Amino acid sequence: MSSATTGRRYRVLPAASVQGELRVPGDKSISHRALMLGGIADGQSAISGFLASEDCLATLAALSALGVRIERPQETLVQVHGAGRDGLRPPAAPLDMGNAGTAMRLLMGLLAGQGFDSTLIGDASLMRRPMERVAAPLRAMGARIDTQAGKPPVRIHGGAALQGIDYTLPMASAQVKSALLLAGLYAQGVSTVREPAPTRDHTERMLRGFGVQLESAAARVSLAGGQRLTGCHVAVPGDFSSAAFFLVAGCLAARHGLTIRDVGVNPTRTGLLSMLRLMGADIEVRPHPAPGAEPTADIHVRASALRGIRVPEALVPLAIDEFPVFFIAAAAASGETVVTGAAELRVKESDRLAAMAAGLASLGIECELLPDGLRLQGGRMRGGRIDSHGDHRIAMAFAVASLLASGPIEIEDVANVATSFPGFPRLARAAGLALED
Repeated sequence: MSSATTGRRYRVLPAASVQGELRVPGDKSISHRALMLGGIADGQSAISGFLASEDCLATLAALSALGVRIERPQETLVQVHGAGRDGLRPPAAPLDMGNAGTAMRLLMGLLAGQGFDSTLIGDASLMRRPMERVAAPLRAMGARIDTQAGKPPVRIHGGAALQGIDYTLPMASAQVKSALLLAGLYAQGVSTVREPAPTRDHTERMLRGFGVQLESAAARVSLAGGQRLTGCHVAVPGDFSSAAFFLVAGCLAARHGLTIRDVGVNPTRTGLLSMLRLMGADIEVRPHPAPGAEPTADIHVRASALRGIRVPEALVPLAIDEFPVFFIAAAAASGETVVTGAAELRVKESDRLAAMAAGLASLGIECELLPDGLRLQGGRMRGGRIDSHGDHRIAMAFAVASLLASGPIEIEDVANVATSFPGFPRLARAAGLALED
């Protein structure tokens, strides 16, 4: 069977420009959370703009296995008939989260206070990812959780009496924060999470939308256990992390401009905008009036002469998923770019620092792998072969690199692009990339 039918390889030819208008699929992080909160709410919740990716469908299947009735009258419209705070039921088999690390970590928090046992598993990539950063603070709340050498399978023993916790995150992580807040709904007393740096606040915003009372300050969020959720409508904006590939493509080659419509611009997610602007990018954000829980905007970008920068470490947590494609922008910039404080990138779907360093070097870009970052020198890029290590964001980043390359780029192992961005090849071609899949 050819790679064209298996979807395991991209071949991307050099392209001269990108342009036009496009919309990216719904936000993955928000889609995961909407399903989970809708699942334990009283009454019905409608999720519009839902991302029908493999990751989010794994979350949907897990909640269905936990007894939540879910309907999808349209691909991007989901109706969740909430089981209520105490209405989840024991699953008949381990919950297979596929490649969805966010879903596994958040479900650890949601399931920690249930009265039944459950087991979380995933694909080969997910089974190698660290889970103790969530399991350890949940145990401090009274949860009984087993991992295998710190990795999945994750076994959660039901019937634990959870107590509220005051916990300071050792490193900024929206996934750990969210898991503890979900567990806090089932705990006695108040649960407080303190952050060393701001992380995405989708969970806090959405909890409020479902009627939960929270207290939050600059680096702290608290909630009292025992609160019930009320079903509501969640409008999922376009995923900023998906828009990021086209933002960088526009910086490289949108001589006549490229516009991305209806993108979520939550300020805890848009560190990439700040980084690209520091590099000299010509980007205009046009906010939509009367935003809902999540602010949205149209983003217009034009080809720009980028310059290398030292990325402020305060921006790193606000752009953690966007660094693969940011490194492509850095390769196009004049001078040196340095990123530090990004050790989190080593424990994503792949070691993204090592994967990007190896891929860029194979295309002729001078770079140095640091323990917690990357140092690279902008320069000329040739074609070549890239191993994406099964990481969707590595694969899509090197597709954008075709705008710089002097020859074709062959990108191996791209099947997992469907975990976050179904339809990426079609949208990339519509924007002007010469991508064959």
